[in-house]
Amino acid sequence: MTEFTQSSTGDTVAFDRYGEGTGPAIVFIAGAGPTRAGDHVTTETAQLVAAEGVSTLVFDRLGRGESAAEGVLDLDRELEAVRAAIAAATGSEDGRAVLVGHSSGCSIALAATVRGLPVSGLVLWEAPLSESAADTAEWSDGFEALLDAGEDERAKEHYMRDMPPEFLAGAKASPAWPAIVANARTERADGQSMKWANAALEGEGFPGIDVPVLAVYGTQTFPQMPLAAARIASAIPGAQEKAVEGAMHSWQPAAMAAELVAFARALP
Repeated sequence: MTEFTQSSTGDTVAFDRYGEGTGPAIVFIAGAGPTRAGDHVTTETAQLVAAEGVSTLVFDRLGRGESAAEGVLDLDRELEAVRAAIAAATGSEDGRAVLVGHSSGCSIALAATVRGLPVSGLVLWEAPLSESAADTAEWSDGFEALLDAGEDERAKEHYMRDMPPEFLAGAKASPAWPAIVANARTERADGQSMKWANAALEGEGFPGIDVPVLAVYGTQTFPQMPLAAARIASAIPGAQEKAVEGAMHSWQPAAMAAELVAFARALP
């Protein structure tokens, strides 16, 4: 059943909570696009992890699903939504949680940790962080400029420009394309966080991250995903990288659940 909490910026954050386990909770952060209702892979994974005694939480990113939000949905607002989700997952403003990022949700999770949110560990699935800082900045800035100009369809096309061409073609041929375009306004935080993260990877890395980090990618995936995982692992002392069963930018729920349970139980 959907539950709701409020962020410090006054945004409503809708979430599903699974399990009442002890120890660190796990909060999933979606990348560009998904809502809880449409992300069956994450929901199944959260339920499998909860069945092993580790509590989990899946929330709708701002402006998606039942997390209604107006105005400019930037990274600062999104991070406060993450903070609220962690508090809901742990039952405390001081409770710490493992963040599991998917795609651009990884760079949001990295930013949350560097900003000092109460994070006990990071599991990052296929972070799209293999491009140069300059290219990412040009892409992100162009995306924001189109959003600010009210050109949402062009903004969405721009957002997807570096994905496999069949992704954009399939999206545009889908009857869901108008909804996909409308969703572009919720992806500003994705672009901003990726711009920041790639700049950090070319600079000092992430010196503020002192929690366990696991960068994972699918056993059947795009060539840049293992490269990005290795890049993250080399930038964070003690971070690990690993291939986990999955394909086409999505994990296999049972395999990922097993990794998450093991990761959570190994934390201090």
